[in-house]
Amino acid sequence: MSTQNKTLTPACEAVRQWVERVVIGLNFCPFAHREVERQAIVYRECAAGDIAGALEDLADAAQQLVADDSTETTLLVLSNGFDEFDDYLALLDYADVYLHKGGLEGTLQIASFHPRYQFAGTALDAASNYTNRAPYPVLHLLREASLARVLKRYPNPESIPENNCEEAEKQGAAYFEAILAECHARSKAKE
Repeated sequence: MSTQNKTLTPACEAVRQWVERVVIGLNFCPFAHREVERQAIVYRECAAGDIAGALEDLADAAQQLVADDSTETTLLVLSNGFDEFDDYLALLDYADVYLHKGGLEGTLQIASFHPRYQFAGTALDAASNYTNRAPYPVLHLLREASLARVLKRYPNPESIPENNCEEAEKQGAAYFEAILAECHARSKAKE
């Protein structure tokens, strides 16, 4: 069951709004709109502030995703820690090891989003970084079989990241900063 049918925590609500405004609104993921319409996305908060606790929550979220065919994807929203991008990257490395050792490699993969996301070789303030900047750190669990299926039908899927970076540069960093601030403000107002 999608958590869109439940009351979301403020952190999850901020990420949900970001998905609607940026991911779908700017078509950064051409496949997300369908899953939002189907209510097949779970937004799940992880309040753990350390790697061990976050990995426990990730393992639970992964097992629930694998067991529930009605859920297409899970966004694990890290609301208490991992504010530093390097700390988040360390967690991401451990998360990938978990998928491998847990026998989930080939079944699930992780997409990464962080408020301070920075692609290698880019300036910190480059607008292209906003293609992966979310209001909170997020570990996005995706089903590999579903992803492979939609990518087969999508013309030139390898162009998606490049197109997204071009769109981000066109919009500019201030545009995205305003959206992220608004997502935080709106989610806090719902508390």
